[in-house]
Amino acid sequence: MKYYIIAGEASGDLHGSNLMKALYKEDANAEIRFWGGDLMQNVGGTLVKHYKERSFMGFLEVIQNISKIFKDIAYCKSDITSFNPDALIFIDNSGFNLRIAKWAKEQNFQTSYYISPQVWASRANRVHAIKRDIDHMYVILPFVEDFYRKYDYKVDFVGHPLIDAIENRKNVDEAVFRKEHNLSNNPIIALLPGSRKQEINKMLAIMLSVTDEFAAYEFVIAGAPSQEFEFYKPFLKKKNINFISNKTYDLLNISHAAIVTSGTATLETALFKVPQVVCYKANAVSYQIARRIITLKYISLVNLIMDKEVVKELIQGDLNTKQLKKELNNILTSPKREEILKNYELLQQKLGGKGASEKTAHLIYKRLKK
Repeated sequence: MKYYIIAGEASGDLHGSNLMKALYKEDANAEIRFWGGDLMQNVGGTLVKHYKERSFMGFLEVIQNISKIFKDIAYCKSDITSFNPDALIFIDNSGFNLRIAKWAKEQNFQTSYYISPQVWASRANRVHAIKRDIDHMYVILPFVEDFYRKYDYKVDFVGHPLIDAIENRKNVDEAVFRKEHNLSNNPIIALLPGSRKQEINKMLAIMLSVTDEFAAYEFVIAGAPSQEFEFYKPFLKKKNINFISNKTYDLLNISHAAIVTSGTATLETALFKVPQVVCYKANAVSYQIARRIITLKYISLVNLIMDKEVVKELIQGDLNTKQLKKELNNILTSPKREEILKNYELLQQKLGGKGASEKTAHLIYKRLKK
């Protein structure tokens, strides 16, 4: 069979790579063409366009790059037509993918969506377009299955792919890792400021503003694979601040606590059982727009899945040095730390078992064979 996969951002690249591995197991003669990143490229197939070329954050950034986005959409449609896949598979990245899906359904391509657009968070009216344009939806969060049920749309809950990805990365030799990256023996506070330049610039300076208050800890910035070391260099000015690129899972494996930009990283941090403070800050215009369309009580996946505040969220004006210092203190030694760790265990149970990628690949292949 021929598969065309469209993923965006680092998380889409990760989940896309695992799905590709599973598809090759199901279909040894699979031919795969994709939009993604280095991880997907390492599995095989043909990379059409790297996500780094089309990574924009926030409403203003999208508007500023609208011409490029429309060119990418046109090119994508042309490339799909030339390849003529048996299955078109979308991974997250809703702004781009839902536009392609509408066109693809009109062209009679079979459409599958792995990791649902966040219609449960904002603009729920998009469900009607999804029902029209997506043949099969594979969701990774239990409450999303419940959400779609309200709209009479049957989806498959396959469990969360991060469980598999993280289980395979829990064997780091801490002593070797510290030596390899010139880390001290002090307990580590991991800083996960995101992957895009805009969000890193906004988040990292605030995260680092508390380092003087915690001299007994080593703060380690988790560098995104999409950014060069030179970009992070201006932030490395104090002796208890270090930097490690593209080793986030290994870093979390040995961390005592973390300060994390809202996104998939909050769930990754929880699955590594690292107490965290969640942060979010956008430019004022983007934030005001988001406030008016997002209907959720929480912004972090940890709190959303548990439907209560498990980890503290510092958003926009609340994200400042004073508040961050207070919340970081809370998770380092107090009863709050133990409470978070207990909730992390319940969180993992809610996410279902292992094998999300394998379940999804099996269902896609089985439905193609009918």
